[in-house]
Amino acid sequence: MSPTVYLDHHSTTPVDARVLEAMLPYFTHEYGNPSNRTHAFGRNASAAVEQARERVADALQARYSEIHFTSGATEANAIALQGVARARPGAHLVTSAIEHRSVLDACRRLEREGWRLTVLPVDRNGFVDPDDVRRSLRPDTVLVSVMAANNEIGTIEPIDAIGQALRDSPALFHVDATQALGRVPIDVDAMSIDLLSLSAHKIHGPKGVGALYVRRPTAGTLRPLVDGGGQERGLRPGTLNVPGIVGLGVACELALRSLYDDDERIGRLRDRLQRQLLESIDGITVNGPIDRRLSANLNVTIDGVDADALLLGLPELALSAGAACSSTQARPSHVLDAIGATRRGPAAVLRFGLGRGNTIEEIDRAAACVAERVHRLRAASTARHGRGT
Repeated sequence: MSPTVYLDHHSTTPVDARVLEAMLPYFTHEYGNPSNRTHAFGRNASAAVEQARERVADALQARYSEIHFTSGATEANAIALQGVARARPGAHLVTSAIEHRSVLDACRRLEREGWRLTVLPVDRNGFVDPDDVRRSLRPDTVLVSVMAANNEIGTIEPIDAIGQALRDSPALFHVDATQALGRVPIDVDAMSIDLLSLSAHKIHGPKGVGALYVRRPTAGTLRPLVDGGGQERGLRPGTLNVPGIVGLGVACELALRSLYDDDERIGRLRDRLQRQLLESIDGITVNGPIDRRLSANLNVTIDGVDADALLLGLPELALSAGAACSSTQARPSHVLDAIGATRRGPAAVLRFGLGRGNTIEEIDRAAACVAERVHRLRAASTARHGRGT
């Protein structure tokens, strides 16, 4: 049996062998606590953490002192949103309708607790209008949060223009860059970003580690979610995950080094997959933009088939149901709903997330498998209706 073709890199990525090699010593003989520098074990661990901090900062064109390590992007988002908001009770927050749930749910919770919230609409391709951001600003606006790239339809937001729109406002600008890091260039100064969240496991690093960039003058305005220990300048206390942090640093360095080559090669594979699916399947629609889309992303709606039946019939492919509904909650995708791409009749949404290790042969196999399964499901449906069942 041929190995499963992995096309779910938006969900997570395999750890790069070079990342794993760098991490292994910190599980075994370099096991010191970086907060204890009274002996060589602790000093070595501390040096490794600071080297990783510099590598993450380089990937963002930031200063190493502005990087704070977390357990992942979800926690980084929470620290950014709640840290800013809780310093100004009842203030005004702005976000977009297609943010990741870790942002939207946190904003909704703050709204229930008394903060004011504006959720900006997007156009049919998922783009936030910078003029809408500018018009949403009020004297009490403390934070605007817009993702750099969407995890479902791949939209690369106009972060530069949004940053420009906020230049004359005291509101802070938070960017969830989880999907963008390693796929598009990021320069926090040029983009006027004050806070930025990222995660290692989206860029061939380990799970359970991420970081929050906090522009230097901003750090003192954030309230920590947890007290105690004083690590990460008091913003995120707790014993540091040294192996994970080392892995994040190396993953950032590798992603920055191969960004343009990966983008070009993966983009060609994505275009090949898209072309083959459109040529072989009727009633298929690409969701999201044609341009300014992550090269790794392809999100399609296929009319006339059930998503669960389609995915169950594709054991040779590792795909996401495109967040048409999540694997644990039967609810429509808020992203597809926001761009007006939901369907009334039966339809399957597939999200293909291509990655560094995918090959032409895998792409061709994936396209053929999906087309064959769709044709079988449609034929079976026609037969059932023909029998009056």
